[in-house]
Amino acid sequence: MNKSEKYYIKQYQQKGYVTDYQIRNENLIDLKSKKEYKPEDIFIVAEHRFEGMTDPSDMSILYVIEAKNNSRGTVLVPYGAANVTSLAEFFAMIPKENCTNKVNIDNQ
Repeated sequence: MNKSEKYYIKQYQQKGYVTDYQIRNENLIDLKSKKEYKPEDIFIVAEHRFEGMTDPSDMSILYVIEAKNNSRGTVLVPYGAANVTSLAEFFAMIPKENCTNKVNIDNQ
C-alpha cells in the first residue's frame, strides 16, 4: 500500500509532532509561538519522499523536525525541476549532523 502525505502527517501528529511552521526571511517560524529558527536550530528526525501521481518529477518531502526548544512538527516541502523554494533551500542548509531517522515510523 502506498501511504500518502496525509497518512504520515496524521501518524506523527499522534506522536506529538503538531507544530506548524512557515518560512520567513530565511528562518523557519513556529506559527503559534512566533519563535524563529535558523537551519542549525533544526533537527530532522525522519523524512519521507513522495513522487507526483501524474508527474514523477513533481516530488515532495515530508520532514519530521524537532527544534532546539523542543518544538516538534512536520513540514511538507515541494521539490522538482522547476520548484526550488525558499523552504527547500532552508532544509538544504540544515547541518548533516542534525539529520537522523530516529523517529521514522517505517523503521519501528
